[in-house]
Amino acid sequence: MSRFDRYMLSQLMMLFGFFALVLVSVYWVNRAVILFDRLIADGQPISTFVEFTILSLPAVIKLILPIASFAAATYVTNRLSSESELVVMQSTGFSPWRLARPVAIFGLVVGAMMAALSLLLVPLSQTELNQRERQIAETATARLLTEGTFMQPAKGVVFYIREIDGKGILKDVFLSDQSKPDTTVTYTADEAFLIKDEAGPKLIMIDGLAQVVTRNDNRLFTTNFADFTYDISSLLAATSSTKKSLERTPTLELLRAPKEIAATLGLPDGWVAAELHGRIVQIFMCGIAALVGFATLLMGGFSRFGVWQNIVYAFALLIVLEGVRSALVDPVRKDAELWPAMYLAPALGGLLVILILFSKTRSFSRRRVSTP
Repeated sequence: MSRFDRYMLSQLMMLFGFFALVLVSVYWVNRAVILFDRLIADGQPISTFVEFTILSLPAVIKLILPIASFAAATYVTNRLSSESELVVMQSTGFSPWRLARPVAIFGLVVGAMMAALSLLLVPLSQTELNQRERQIAETATARLLTEGTFMQPAKGVVFYIREIDGKGILKDVFLSDQSKPDTTVTYTADEAFLIKDEAGPKLIMIDGLAQVVTRNDNRLFTTNFADFTYDISSLLAATSSTKKSLERTPTLELLRAPKEIAATLGLPDGWVAAELHGRIVQIFMCGIAALVGFATLLMGGFSRFGVWQNIVYAFALLIVLEGVRSALVDPVRKDAELWPAMYLAPALGGLLVILILFSKTRSFSRRRVSTP
């Protein structure tokens, strides 16, 4: 690697680190406020908040990497252009393709970071985060075990326990469920106890009465039961969606058994294909974002007033490419055979960079020929 390549690459990496730090900090502050409010309000310690923050960071970094690479490439190119460094290098015989080499290397480095995040770290962190959320949800059931107090663990639900004996048996349980708009269900039981299940904690009520009131006609239905199981997990945090479960699936599993994963999650095959190829496309988009920023600014040439107009053009092109990538997700989800369309956005970006550099090379060659 030549001295110029090392110099430009060091500038790109330094500015990339700065922009990534700023963007992650801004995004993290918004997430942290929500996390802090939810966890601390639920009685969780600060260590849990820190743990959740660390586990959510890989997903945050994955979101900002393309933006940070684009910002670093445009800033460095703008500065080198305004300080005439690019003009000097071109006068020594550096073609636009040669000037783009350190940016391409930078794109490969950022793409490797994105590959580690998108293919490995993000699914692992999201899986661990989901497990910790389940553990906290199960621990949160202890808040229901408060004697002599009417509690409202969820909207429209009231829960009461008169006493808890030394064996953990709940005495004289009252549970009113008004979560459905058309009916009110009230359960009373002499005894009850909690059990853990794979699907979540359950409340087993013994020797009780269920009263159902329909609000349309104000009719009352009563049922005596010897034992009745009520899903306590519905009173706690909402369970994760199948979309989040797909995002947590390791990349190797998406490659090896896409149909089995789709059947397990109850999703069409296209959702698995879109998730898998979407992770790969994100890797290419990091390098494309940097090259688009560099090529668009290089096209403008030297100006004493800077190349801010070209920065706007570059940003607009990046938005268009991102729009193309997002627009193709739904068709692939509907038909898995359309997965090659996912790579249209990076292909268009690469073609655009090639055309710009080729055009700039021809104009550069004509200037050299016309110079006496």
